[in-house]
Amino acid sequence: MSDPRRKHAMRSSSQDISSAKGVPDTPQTRSPAYRLAFDDADFLCQDALRPVRLQLELLKPEMLLDEQGVKSTIVLFGGARIPEAAKKDTARTKTLADLSKYYEEARKFAYAMTKASDGYEDVIVTGGGPGVMEAGNRGAVEAGGRSIGLNIVLPHEQAPNEYVTPELCFNFHYFAIRKMHFLMRAKAICVFPGGFGTLDEMFEALTLIQTDRMDPVPFLLFGEDFWRSIVNWENLADAGTISDEDLNLFQFVETAEDAMAAIKNWDYKKP
Repeated sequence: MSDPRRKHAMRSSSQDISSAKGVPDTPQTRSPAYRLAFDDADFLCQDALRPVRLQLELLKPEMLLDEQGVKSTIVLFGGARIPEAAKKDTARTKTLADLSKYYEEARKFAYAMTKASDGYEDVIVTGGGPGVMEAGNRGAVEAGGRSIGLNIVLPHEQAPNEYVTPELCFNFHYFAIRKMHFLMRAKAICVFPGGFGTLDEMFEALTLIQTDRMDPVPFLLFGEDFWRSIVNWENLADAGTISDEDLNLFQFVETAEDAMAAIKNWDYKKP
């Protein structure tokens, strides 16, 4: 059957994959050398093919997001261990239990942003896991919209949370490519309390904006007390390792309403 999306009349690769499965069983056809290169997992997973895998991991989500018409995103970074308020008694520390309020704020923010979206602009994107990520995808579903999940394969990681739109749920091997997809369509970045992964994502995004590798966007840190207890931002400026102006790259918010207002009224112009 011809594929109406194809732009040329040449035989498709998928047709050849199907045909190759029907060839006679001989010593020659059983040899790994005979496999079609693009249908040979052992070949594609060799160290020498890493550049090809990097390209594939960049291309697949990009092409599918284009097919789905996603034009811009609102990024939610945050901790996988932060429980929803109803389950805060199961948290392993009192601090995590107290931080459960940000699960609810992430959920409310994603709900409000999705309600204001046409489904193509300002689509919520999270890491697709539990905690704050789940809250973001959940809020989008509750608003009747879709959302993106960018998962990554980890030895201890579970399946994507149940609220990610299936057609917009991706899985990655490379952290670097995953982080590119977080930021390539970003119109705002919201960072909730979290651990090493959240810190990594936050500082990489701040660095890209600071160094003019990325256009400035609203950059919101939920939970001023938390973030000031983790990072002494002013000390960085006082030490001269960042400039005073770099402290204007982000702002603190506490609630979903604060965040919506900050994005609506944002008018930052980098010096």
